[in-house]
Amino acid sequence: MIRCLIVDDEQHALDILLHYINQTPLLQLVASTTNPLEALQIVATQKVDLIFLDIQMPELSGIDFIRSINGKSKVILTTAYPEFALEGYDLDVVDYLLKPIRLPRFLTAVQKAATALNNTTPEPPREQPEDDYIFVKTESKGKLLKINLADIDYIEGMKNYIAIYSGGKKTLVYTSMKDMEERLPGRHFIRVHKSFIIAIDRITGIEGNRVLLKGITAEIVASENYKAELMKIVKGKII
Repeated sequence: MIRCLIVDDEQHALDILLHYINQTPLLQLVASTTNPLEALQIVATQKVDLIFLDIQMPELSGIDFIRSINGKSKVILTTAYPEFALEGYDLDVVDYLLKPIRLPRFLTAVQKAATALNNTTPEPPREQPEDDYIFVKTESKGKLLKINLADIDYIEGMKNYIAIYSGGKKTLVYTSMKDMEERLPGRHFIRVHKSFIIAIDRITGIEGNRVLLKGITAEIVASENYKAELMKIVKGKII
C-alpha cells in the first residue's frame, strides 16, 4: 500500500485526484490539503510515500516544496503548464501529470511511483572501523602510552587506578573499570568480575569460577553477577 498526500491549491484538481485515489486499491490517502505549509507539517509528522504536488501555489511553489522535504517522499507533479515540470525532473520527481488529469495517465504515473518505491532499498549502515589501539595516561606526568588492544591479556581494577596487563607488562592508568569497559570492543573483551576485564581470545579454560588465560598465572575469578555473560560466549562451543 502506497500512502499518499495531495497538495493542490485548486479545489477542482484536488477533487479529481481524490476520486482517482479512491478508485486505485494500491493507494491509501493520508491527507489532502490546499495549503503547502500544512502539507509540510504532515510530511514531517506522518509517513508519506508519495505526494501529488501542484507546481504553482501562492504560499510556496511546488519546486520549493520538493527542496524542503529533502527526498523524504516520492513526488508526482501536477501542473497546467508543462514547461514548469522540467525543473522538477532535476529534483528527481517520479512523473508529472498535465491538467486536466485523465485516469489512464494517472494510473501510469502511479505505476512509475510503485516501481520507484520498490527499487528504493535503504543503504546499509556503514560499519565503523574498530579502533585497534588506545593511548593511556601513565603515572609519568604528560606521558601518553600507546597500547595495542591485541596485546592486552586482562585488566584489573585497583581502587582509583586500573592495571593493564599486556605482553608481560603492567601499566597503571588513572581511570575507572567502567570507563575502560565502555572503550573496549565487546567482541574481544568481557568483564567477568568487578575487578577483571579479560581478552576473550586469551581464555584457555574455566574451572568453576576461575577463568584460565593463556600464559597467565594470576588468579582471575568470574563472579556470579558476570559469569552468565561469560557462559553465553562458551555455550555454543561446548561439545
